[in-house]
Amino acid sequence: MQLDATDLKILQALQADGRVSNLELAEKVFLSPSSCLRRVRMLEEAGIISRYSAVLDATKLGLEVDAFVQVTMRRDVEQWHENFSQALQNWPEVVGSYIITGDANYLLRVRARNLKHYSSFVLERLYKTTGVLDIRSNIVLQVIKDTNDIAPDLMADGK
Repeated sequence: MQLDATDLKILQALQADGRVSNLELAEKVFLSPSSCLRRVRMLEEAGIISRYSAVLDATKLGLEVDAFVQVTMRRDVEQWHENFSQALQNWPEVVGSYIITGDANYLLRVRARNLKHYSSFVLERLYKTTGVLDIRSNIVLQVIKDTNDIAPDLMADGK
């Protein structure tokens, strides 16, 4: 789908406030409400807008530990990738998981109530998963930037 300037304005507005009414959105991007709704539906159908959600404050919810964890797997274990990928689907502490380049196989973002909870997660779940060879944790001390927003400059034409 080729995006024009109006599509980019719609995406930027929805990233800033996913609860904006169609009428307000249409006013912000200078379209009629019906044209705006039609464009939003096309963006959804094309998968450019994949979902709407609320951003929660993990600290206010009692999650004091935020960690990035590199996991290296033993390659001699049969179906190590499938087994690990399936296991982490059941771990609520894992809020992000990525296959990465470099020495490790995976990078996990883990949230925990406190260090005791985090330690229990590492010792009782990660280390006990078949095929795990090495775990390296990086505890977040301070967040400088944390967003899922995609800047309009990055959206246009893939340039």
